[in-house]
Amino acid sequence: MSVSGPTISGLAVSGLGHFDGKTHILPIRVYYEDTDLSGVVYHANYLRYMERARTEFFRLAGVTKMADLDSEEPTAWAIREVRASYHRPARVDDALSVRTRLIGISGARIEASQKIYARETLLVDGRIEACIITLTGKPRRLPRTLRDLLTPFLVETDT
Repeated sequence: MSVSGPTISGLAVSGLGHFDGKTHILPIRVYYEDTDLSGVVYHANYLRYMERARTEFFRLAGVTKMADLDSEEPTAWAIREVRASYHRPARVDDALSVRTRLIGISGARIEASQKIYARETLLVDGRIEACIITLTGKPRRLPRTLRDLLTPFLVETDT
């Protein structure tokens, strides 16, 4: 059996983008559907780009399930807080990169810094706080296996 693509502990993982140190970089192309009438990316689409990047960060970090719906008490990720500062607009056909850094892990939450660039020009600077909740909305601690997968990617400072 041959294994291609990235591996973690000898197991093949599939995910988009790549890690540069502890920073995950996801390339994104701006399509016409992402823009408003003027050809500028609609503001809410940056949040979609950031969501995709966090998902791919998790995949490449070895997290294979984004929700645990099969357990006795099903759980899923929920966004607790989002902050975004818009500096410059992206336009149709721009090649962007979403750079994601894990900057905090606590009992029930993670915090990530996400920056969207066109080449080296910062377009959007964002932070998210996510937690795991039951389907009835009750917070749950991060499972030890999840914490163990994510901890090697934790950065001490966000620059």
